[in-house]
Amino acid sequence: MATQQLGIIMHGVTGRMGMNQHLIRSIVAIRKQGGVTLSNGDKVMPDPILIGRNAEKMVALAKAWNIERWGTDLDQALANPADTIFFDAGTTQMRPTLLAKAIRAGKHVYCEKPIATNLNEAVEIARLAEKSGLKHGAVQDKLFLPGLRKLDMLRRAGFFGKMLSVRLEFGYWVFEGDLQPIQRPSWNYRTEDGGGMILDMMCHWRYVLDNLFGEVKSISCIGATHIPERWDEAGKPYKATADDAAYATAELIGHNGEPVIAQMNMSWATRVNREDLVTFHVDGTHGSAVAGLSSCKAQSRVNTPRPVWNPDEKQTMNFSDQWQEVPDTQVYDNGFKIQWEHFIRHVVENEPYKWTLPEGAKGVQLVEAALESWKERRWVDVPALLV
Repeated sequence: MATQQLGIIMHGVTGRMGMNQHLIRSIVAIRKQGGVTLSNGDKVMPDPILIGRNAEKMVALAKAWNIERWGTDLDQALANPADTIFFDAGTTQMRPTLLAKAIRAGKHVYCEKPIATNLNEAVEIARLAEKSGLKHGAVQDKLFLPGLRKLDMLRRAGFFGKMLSVRLEFGYWVFEGDLQPIQRPSWNYRTEDGGGMILDMMCHWRYVLDNLFGEVKSISCIGATHIPERWDEAGKPYKATADDAAYATAELIGHNGEPVIAQMNMSWATRVNREDLVTFHVDGTHGSAVAGLSSCKAQSRVNTPRPVWNPDEKQTMNFSDQWQEVPDTQVYDNGFKIQWEHFIRHVVENEPYKWTLPEGAKGVQLVEAALESWKERRWVDVPALLV
């Protein structure tokens, strides 16, 4: 059994997502487990170099996680032929430019979503990647969550019968910053800095809907800025210019060709009264299921109770107890780490890989359709995206 080194340029990993999910819980975790196993039993050991503008942060991060290489010069890193993958988790505004630079330097590219702030740039960078012949991928982590993997297993088993609808509830209260410290970066609430609920989350919902429930065909959406003033990391007040909530309905074409209706409520100005920060409630003719990040509960046709509507008496049924937990039948690893392992095998041994930049562009397409719907107060069609 042989082990080969794989040089990876990691840009933008001082931020919350880049550091926690991609560096610590993915690349560092893969290194600790001895690398990625290939189909022939050989190993691939990631050899990251951390790149960012702040040398002090780079040194501290590299030291904390036993990373030998770091730097502040991206051009110099891209010039090193030993580093064959470029990864970006920096700002969305800069992403298309950085990806293009890396592709032209001959690097395979992998990045966080959204892959761009607008559809034209997303399609342009996806086309450049496709024409280059290099490997490319966009993060679609939610497909690897235990809850959604269980939900997908039910779908593939035919549990739902004819799928009718899916209702997505996402969000929690993000503190304004005056009374309690903020728990999300202030740029999330400034449009000019790439913030906004629709831009951030519609990219996720596109790949979840397409892969698990049906291809998105049209959308109706309204956004809102419920909290107009927030306080930043320095405790200074600022005007929130980005949407902090959105409410949408989408028409899907299910995997059997039948229509499916999807409702999506997402808000950073809601207090949680459900089992998880995101839930997916799916109804079908033969059964229903509710999935969160980790768990999934189901109720089949034959186990469906008969509630009685009587507003004059207190409800005696405990509806939550009437659902059956879908068991853990395997060990579920971190979703970001799983996709990193897939991408590494895709690069090294050409393992089939479908979570590409064109798929990332579809997410930006749904963002633009949702924003257009909000602006013009109408349904907007989502045609097939040709890249």
